[in-house]
Amino acid sequence: MPMVHVQKRTTPSDAFNPTTVSRRIAALMLFALLLTCAAGCNGDSSHSPSSQAPAFVHFVPNSHAFWSDPANWTTCFGPAYANILLTATNFVPCRGGPYALCYYSGPSTGTEDLSCTLTSDGLYANCKCFDIPYGVYFVDINAILNHSVYEATIAQCGVDGSLCGAINSAPVCNSVNQGNLIPGAQLFSTFSFDCVPTNGIGQTNCGQAPYAGCMTAPCRETDSQAGIVDCSCPVFDGPYQVGQNEQVCSLGDNLVWSAAYAPSTSCTPPGVKASAATSEITLTPSKVTVLDSAIALTSTAADAAVPAAVPSPPTCLPDAPGGVGCPLFVPGTTVLPPNSSVDCTKVCHEYNSCRPKPGLEVGYTCDATLCTDQCSDRDLVGKACVGLSKCDISEIVKAETAASCSCCASQLCGCASNGKTNTAIAGLNQDQRNLGITPQCDIKGTLCGSP
Repeated sequence: MPMVHVQKRTTPSDAFNPTTVSRRIAALMLFALLLTCAAGCNGDSSHSPSSQAPAFVHFVPNSHAFWSDPANWTTCFGPAYANILLTATNFVPCRGGPYALCYYSGPSTGTEDLSCTLTSDGLYANCKCFDIPYGVYFVDINAILNHSVYEATIAQCGVDGSLCGAINSAPVCNSVNQGNLIPGAQLFSTFSFDCVPTNGIGQTNCGQAPYAGCMTAPCRETDSQAGIVDCSCPVFDGPYQVGQNEQVCSLGDNLVWSAAYAPSTSCTPPGVKASAATSEITLTPSKVTVLDSAIALTSTAADAAVPAAVPSPPTCLPDAPGGVGCPLFVPGTTVLPPNSSVDCTKVCHEYNSCRPKPGLEVGYTCDATLCTDQCSDRDLVGKACVGLSKCDISEIVKAETAASCSCCASQLCGCASNGKTNTAIAGLNQDQRNLGITPQCDIKGTLCGSP
């Protein structure tokens, strides 16, 4: 801060008067405080990536040396921030939000700035990523950047994640949904299929080079682009796969891809005792086709020789987008199977008691919008599903999983929404129509609300 000069006419008698000197010091301190506040306190800068924003906390524990130590690697191919995928079950499914989608980040070209720019020390990349308010997402169990949460997750799910195929059964899901995975972050980077219809999905094999390992990296909202958040992703130097077909591996201009690595060899994770769920994993080549967009994951014979670095769940997942999601409710056809043990009274209570806004039951509004959403209406999903991550929806998820349907538990159990909620549902349906999206009401005649 520049020196502040306060002029005051003095006389020889008061020049060294202690009371006068004290008053001058107090005045200077008050003036300095006002200048500081004027420079840094005006406006809402909490979501701005300005120089006054606190530095990102990248890990727990927040020590690059700890995570880079081979003794603490989650696989023998690299540390957690290398984003290693050994088998499809490494991706544990979650439902909630908000979360960031950095899968497409790297280049600075395109209709939206999704660049990943290296920091001066090369240890991190500042990535622009999609802001997804709510939905089904996946976390690579090998890439959890909070060590205690990682340990809790592999203890429950097995080191390969195979014991947590049900949505939100992995402890890391709760940490992401509650926003406490890493201190100071507003949301975290994960993987989802939300933007596949508009942005595609694929795979390009790249040789050893620095890339941003964004899985579970901390992110903050920004005022610079609507629907885009800033994420600070650790950088790893190694071979990797880009999540789109036929891409140039070297971006130049201090840019790097947000990427992951699915090796084609076998590996026993270091420091992990072998068990039925943690034994050596042998990899087999695989590919994924997202049915709704008819996009094959692999593009060349060379790329087909490595496993897919995206989730490939063995069964449909309720509320998930694209070909991995379960179908919508069909009146007269979709029912709960016998002996499902689903408690419909509890299901309806979860719908009717989740009211982040007075009188508005967001479980219903979210169902009306979520399962027909597209990447272009993320703000609408945010409006429809606001606050739902903080509510208990375990019986809702159980019902939809048992019946293998999406956004359907209220219909399975005959739950009734209130008038305010019905009006909101009708408005959200019209909002989707205005965006060229066909709502569930127009597809199946369900969740139509009333104006």
